Amino acid sequence: MLKSILCFNRMQGIALLLCFSVQLLGQHSISKYERCWALWHPIAALKIKKQLPFAMLVYKEVEKNKLLDTLAYGGKLDAFRHTYVMSHLARTIKIKKLRKLGIAHEKGNKREFYDNKLEFAERADSIACEMDLRNNEVGITLGIAHKHSTNEELKYLIISEIKNGKTWYLKRNSNYQYVTCNDNIINLLDYKGIWNVPKCLVPTNE
Repeated sequence: MLKSILCFNRMQGIALLLCFSVQLLGQHSISKYERCWALWHPIAALKIKKQLPFAMLVYKEVEKNKLLDTLAYGGKLDAFRHTYVMSHLARTIKIKKLRKLGIAHEKGNKREFYDNKLEFAERADSIACEMDLRNNEVGITLGIAHKHSTNEELKYLIISEIKNGKTWYLKRNSNYQYVTCNDNIINLLDYKGIWNVPKCLVPTNE
């Protein structure tokens, strides 16, 4: 019994250490929800700690070479980050665990919103989180279907999926202003402190 307790405490310690050294999608600091996830899934957290830097290198390459747009929040580049990271991890992490981590990450985004903190110079909102969760699911599905693809193959596959409208992003006008689904400009100052903003989620080929 004592041995089991010591082993569990050791795993908890490893998980906590991993929490402070891993950021799932390179955004906000590790939230309490992600820490809780890692406490219960320390082996998966260890795998993510090892694999995530490689996934983020691919993302940075796409960003640098401007293979999509340059919008790290709410754009096609944002869609790529979520879809690619999840597809990359889905090849070795159990899907239920990975999905729970994605949900924990978005809960962290909501907590950051109420703490008046920003990610990529913008404040999270309900539609942005819905976008991330949808793209996470696309990534998980692709990761399972292309388990043996190389990182390069996976990168171009996801870029193709984005261009073909299989992922999601937030609708903007030609001046990069957020608009509603009726194309009305959204003044974000009118929604300060409001979680539900009437942004429009559309396929990435629109």
